[in-house]
Amino acid sequence: MLKHVTPCCGFFLKMLIFAAIISFSYLFSRMENIHNKFIGTKQKALAVNLDPKIYGSFAEIGAGQDVAANFFKAGAAAGTIAKTMSAYDMAFSDAIYGVQLVKRYVSEQRLMSMLEHEYNLVIERLAAKRGDASTFFAFADTFSSLNYQKTNEGHGWMGLRYQQEPNGEFHDVVLHVKLLDNDHGLQHSAVGTLGVNLVYACYNYHKSPVVFLLSLLDDLSRDRIQIDMIRFEGPGFKEVDNRLMSLHLVKYGLSDAAVFGPDGKNLQPSEVLYKKHIMIVRGRFRPLINIHMDMINTGVERFMQEPDVDNEKVIVVTELTLQSLKERGADDSAEINEKDFLDRVDILCSVGQTVLISNFHEYYKLVAYLSKITALKMGVVLGYPNLEFIFDEEHYRYLQGGILEAFATLFSRKVKLFIYPTLDGDIVFNSKRFSPPPHLIDLFEYLIANDKIEDILNYNVNNLHVQTDRVLELVKENAPGWEEYVPEKVAEIIRERSLFGFSGQ
Repeated sequence: MLKHVTPCCGFFLKMLIFAAIISFSYLFSRMENIHNKFIGTKQKALAVNLDPKIYGSFAEIGAGQDVAANFFKAGAAAGTIAKTMSAYDMAFSDAIYGVQLVKRYVSEQRLMSMLEHEYNLVIERLAAKRGDASTFFAFADTFSSLNYQKTNEGHGWMGLRYQQEPNGEFHDVVLHVKLLDNDHGLQHSAVGTLGVNLVYACYNYHKSPVVFLLSLLDDLSRDRIQIDMIRFEGPGFKEVDNRLMSLHLVKYGLSDAAVFGPDGKNLQPSEVLYKKHIMIVRGRFRPLINIHMDMINTGVERFMQEPDVDNEKVIVVTELTLQSLKERGADDSAEINEKDFLDRVDILCSVGQTVLISNFHEYYKLVAYLSKITALKMGVVLGYPNLEFIFDEEHYRYLQGGILEAFATLFSRKVKLFIYPTLDGDIVFNSKRFSPPPHLIDLFEYLIANDKIEDILNYNVNNLHVQTDRVLELVKENAPGWEEYVPEKVAEIIRERSLFGFSGQ
């Protein structure tokens, strides 16, 4: 029967069928709140356009010019888009969004001023007319893509301020993105796809944060983008812990690392570590005990005595790797106890620490990552057993150049290792007692001679006999005197919040 339909009618019939399929897929994912992996970028954009309640504006700066374009190309954009704009010129941007304290146009400050300005305009101009039937939004992004010489790294900020119900309070989802494609056009395309994914996720997956995160990579890949910071705010996200979102970014491979500050708020790594002397202390911190504080304090004290370190630019970072968040000896498939993770974070933040979560099991990968953020000298404090770990060639068998390739990355930068001693019986072990395999002795002595490895000497000898796992057992048992092994502030929090299995009985 379709043979007798005119070409024009056939086209509209196909469009109706297509729209029905999209609408069904959209409603299904919204009702069930599950990740629909079969809906593509164009389908997502059309599904949003076909929702009569979703209405708002787009403001894009720099490389972020493709998001609104995707909604226009999908069709039915008039039902969704009230306005699009791009304040590409700096003078225009400042005139519209104000002059920022930080004179950077690809920054979180610029993004938030864009969201604030554009959302207020939508409410001011449209609330009276259609506020009872619309969930308004303002999308904004500001991006820098590869320049012609390819001497920079593409990155940017993206966010959506939107209502989850008509006349409701606004919600913010803000994220920072690293663009990994080695082509200007591909980076633009990635931003466009990610923007559609973000808008779609905000209206469909907001009740399931993990699904929300995973859906951001739809029609993309981890080789094209990394999301190293995301923040959810608003009454509809009151159950969302942004610290867990940082963990999930690393856990699910959206980023190699994530950072949050002493106040527990998510931070973009480059924003806080750029042009800083970074002092890293890696540990399990389960719980944080006196020896950890001694490692931090003595390591920082020695690092700040280095002639090429500006003390005003030193930042101390405590690092938790994904492996350290699992039980000792657990394989890669083991699950992470999220409450235990938050317990450790609460403790570290309580003593003023900036926390880094990473997927860098090997130290050279950590140093390579940080070296892309800062060119200033870095210090790494590690216990004696980790010195043995670094010289274990088994960890580098997958590298073509083996341990030499790893060490070329680890030690070619401005990096110095500070070794905190370990007590074994009555013997204190440090680099002076370290015995690498015979064929690596010359390499080890070269690093010592070139001031790449140094022992911490002003340590508190009374802490050396204390083991973290034993302190954890004492905490769980509420054994008398466990408090003397941890900082006073830490003991107080453990008691008040019953952390690490503390029963108080």
